[in-house]
Amino acid sequence: MIFFFFKPLEIKERVFKETPIFEFKNFTIYELDTKGLTTKMLGSSAAKYEDRYVVKDINYTDNSPKYRANLVADNGVFKDKEHTIYLNNNVTYTSLNKNRFIFQTQKATYNTKTSIVVSDTNYTISLDYGYIQGTYIKYNALLNRVFSKNVQAKYTIQ
Repeated sequence: MIFFFFKPLEIKERVFKETPIFEFKNFTIYELDTKGLTTKMLGSSAAKYEDRYVVKDINYTDNSPKYRANLVADNGVFKDKEHTIYLNNNVTYTSLNKNRFIFQTQKATYNTKTSIVVSDTNYTISLDYGYIQGTYIKYNALLNRVFSKNVQAKYTIQ
């Protein structure tokens, strides 16, 4: 009887980063339907992956017939199939309807189908006569309803 002893080879495991389908710089994307321009997205750079766009310096305008809004942030992830945009760093949300509504935060999620924006971090709404701050905000643009937590406001009466 013959015995062979051997030491298995050491195999290094490598983790590969996901590769984008394509990348582009300083771009504008227009989305049109039978009623005209519905959305517009700008950015300084973007990478298209199978399920999302990763955008730097995102500027997204929702121009749907029922509602208009603009979202600006340092970074954004747009997932078209989920109808969701995830925004990070220096986020500004602006309602472009006649009841203008603007707030700033560091993180927000916007559902393009329901026109609901949610931020679970500190936010500030600047007003002509003061400001409002809180730790959570949910704004339903179609219903013009705001839900917020831990609200603190400064209001100047003239």
